Amino acid sequence: MPCQSSDELKRLVEEAKRCTKDGKVADYIPELGKANPHALSIAINYPDGRCISAGDIDKKFTLQSVSKVISLALVLIENGFHYVFERVGMEPTGDPFNSIAKLETMAPAKPLNPMINAGALVVTHMIKGDSVEERFNRLLGFIRELAGDPAIGYSETVARSEFESADLNRALCYFLKQHKIITEDVETLLDLYTKQCAVEMNCLDLARIGMIFAMDGVDPLNGKRIMPDDVARICKTFMVTCGMYNASGEFAIKIGIPAKSGVSGGIMGSVPGKFGIGIFGPALDEKGNSVAGLKLLELLSKKYRLSMF
Repeated sequence: MPCQSSDELKRLVEEAKRCTKDGKVADYIPELGKANPHALSIAINYPDGRCISAGDIDKKFTLQSVSKVISLALVLIENGFHYVFERVGMEPTGDPFNSIAKLETMAPAKPLNPMINAGALVVTHMIKGDSVEERFNRLLGFIRELAGDPAIGYSETVARSEFESADLNRALCYFLKQHKIITEDVETLLDLYTKQCAVEMNCLDLARIGMIFAMDGVDPLNGKRIMPDDVARICKTFMVTCGMYNASGEFAIKIGIPAKSGVSGGIMGSVPGKFGIGIFGPALDEKGNSVAGLKLLELLSKKYRLSMF
């Protein structure tokens, strides 16, 4: 079992932190551009309730694309497998996460998978409710249950910043609406989606959510099933095939665990049957993944043979 002590984890964090100089924060979303590029923290949550951590673990960050895994789990629970995958595909893409290219060349014009922006927008479109508030509260309640933290909320300033700079996502939405993949008002959907991306938590919360996915949807501390095991399995499979944007293949070879990244610098990892990992390191590589976070996962995976392959 890896990392029995926080001291051990601290040494790995210090080693990985050297990579922060090779990345840059996501300044195309103005609020995210304010993050300290040299920050790095990690928490590992075990099913017996133990949690070891290192770095500035209380620092909050927004989920961004990590939220795509959680919203997918929710709509699979609410709508079922066939409904969801009639509207979004299951195939990886070699394109950037915000690309419109495949939508134009595929027939029907449904997004290739739920982890790219076009697919995530379709998934968020499926969250049930009569208003943005009701739908967002449904998602937020699910996130709070997964994290075991009723205090989790969202950053209004980040949500507003993203909403105001979301022209590319607007373009994706209008394209999807033209092809009747989504049917609601574009601004309403973007209001919900930007709030979803702006849900805020720390590494400890993220590691616990990763642990629930790792344990096939069951909270091992109270035995409660939060999601069906098949939903957890589908989500982990997408994390392996599409979770690290268009670096997912290389990530599977080098690290080999289900993981999802976000442009705030968050990474959620789920080592099947073992534990969850939450990482925050806002300096990103050119593909949108945390530079030091990837290095930290690579060090952990090699040292403790975490790869599932």
